[in-house]
Amino acid sequence: MRALVTGGTGRVGAAIAATLEQAGHDVLAVGRAAGDLAVADAARALVDRAVAELGGLDLLVHAASAGFAPRPVEDVTEEHWDAAFGATAKGAFFLAQAAAPHLRRSEGVIVMIEDVAAYQPWPSFAPHCAAKAAQAMLTRVLARALAPEVRVCGVAPGPVAVSAEQAERRAAETLLGRTGSPEDVAEAVLYLAHADFVTGSSLVVDGGRLLQTGRQADA
Repeated sequence: MRALVTGGTGRVGAAIAATLEQAGHDVLAVGRAAGDLAVADAARALVDRAVAELGGLDLLVHAASAGFAPRPVEDVTEEHWDAAFGATAKGAFFLAQAAAPHLRRSEGVIVMIEDVAAYQPWPSFAPHCAAKAAQAMLTRVLARALAPEVRVCGVAPGPVAVSAEQAERRAAETLLGRTGSPEDVAEAVLYLAHADFVTGSSLVVDGGRLLQTGRQADA
């Protein structure tokens, strides 16, 4: 399987790329240096590069995002809003659009790396929540648009890339009482890449955070 992983230099994206490679897939993992995915032409150019270097495309994993920074609603600017939506939602759409002809030929897969923020209201992360909600909807829209040749799925992580100073607090937000790891997300991606009867749905990898209703006010 020939895979393009955006956001592939971040903690989660790098784990996804490594797991796919260990499973025998050919992987092109790219970070921000590969282009601004908030620009449609850059997204198309990246897909062209992947097809040229890999000899085709079977899997697109979109793990790139931006704009994840806490701030009160009254301090959010247009620039903050554009940053959050750029790579996360706009980039997701134009990457998928460019990849679709290649994935149709290979009967391939798109996996969006979403976030439980798509399903929870975090007041200090309003643009991020909105962008991830848009991306989660694109998972479903694209699944319908590209079926039956292409499957489109999502993975919605919870606390899996947590700093040491936040680990105890974030662990308490989950039902399992612990944080996860980027490798947990990577294993979910690997499963979806080969789950031939799964499309249009998102696999939540959050240790039960979504069920902790009393802890959903913020991230």
